Amino acid sequence: MHEHYGTVYYYSPGYGVIGSACIVIYDTGSLMKKKHFLSDSDAHYVVKDAEKILAPDRRRLLQQGLTLGGIMMLTGCDISNNDDIEKALFRISRFNDRIQSFLFSKNSVAPEYLPEDITTPFPFNAFYGEEEIPVIDGQDYKLEIRGLVRDNRNWFLSELYNMQHVSQITRHICVEGWSAIGKWGGIPFRHFLTLIGADMRAKYVSFRCVDGYYTSIDMATALHSQTLLTLTWNNRVLPKEYGYPIKIRIPTKLGYKNPKHVQVIEVTNHFPGGYWEDQGYNWFGGC
Repeated sequence: MHEHYGTVYYYSPGYGVIGSACIVIYDTGSLMKKKHFLSDSDAHYVVKDAEKILAPDRRRLLQQGLTLGGIMMLTGCDISNNDDIEKALFRISRFNDRIQSFLFSKNSVAPEYLPEDITTPFPFNAFYGEEEIPVIDGQDYKLEIRGLVRDNRNWFLSELYNMQHVSQITRHICVEGWSAIGKWGGIPFRHFLTLIGADMRAKYVSFRCVDGYYTSIDMATALHSQTLLTLTWNNRVLPKEYGYPIKIRIPTKLGYKNPKHVQVIEVTNHFPGGYWEDQGYNWFGGC
C-alpha cells in the first residue's frame, strides 16, 4: 500500500468548489469485490469524479493519486450509494481542515494590488438578494464581545472609528467562481483581540451577524497580519451591500469566511462551525 499526497478541492452540488487542502490518500491498487457494491462502470465514474477534485497544490508536496479503495480506507465508508459518498467527502473535508491548519503559516500573505486594479463595480454577494440587506442604525449598533476575553464590554461604532486604521487592496475570491479586487480599511484584528484581552491560546474565534449568518476561524488566522476588522470600503464608511457596519476581511480565505454585518465576536475552545460549513463546506476555507 502506498501513500500519495495531493490537493482535494471539495465540491458542493450546485456551488462548485467550496474549499481545498492537501491530503494523504492510501492507494490499495484495486477494489474489493463485494455483493451489492458499485458496478465496475459506476466505480469508474466515482473515481473519475474524485479525480476532478484533485489538482496540484501550490505546495506541490508529491504526486497525487486516488482510487475508490483509497476513498474507502481514508473515510471508513462503504461507498455504495450517494449518502455514503457524501459522508465520505464530508470526512475528507474535515480531515482537510486539520491538514490545512497544520500547513498554515502566519508568514504567507495574500497578494496586494494597486488602486487601478480595483474592480468597479464591486459585486454584491450573499445568501439572499440585495432587497434583503439588513438595515442597521449605526447610532444604536453595539459590537458584542463574548467568551475567553478579559474585557467583554460592548463597542460603539464611534469608538471603533476613532481607533488607528490600516488599509489593504486585496482580492475577494468567491466559491462560485468569480473574484474581485477591493480596498478595505479598518483595525488589524490581532490588535483588537489584544485590546479586549482575548486568550490567544483559545482555538477559535466565531462571528455572528445581524442577517443570521455565522462562521468561525482558527486563532492563527485571527492573528494573521492581513485579517482586518473592516469599517471602510474604498475610503468611505462600509456600504451596506458590503457589510455595514462591520465586516471581517480575511484575504487568505474564500469569500464565505469573510462575514458581513458582524454583531457578535466570541473567543472559544468549542468548535463553532458556520452557516455554509455546517452544510458541507470546507471549514478552513483558505490557505
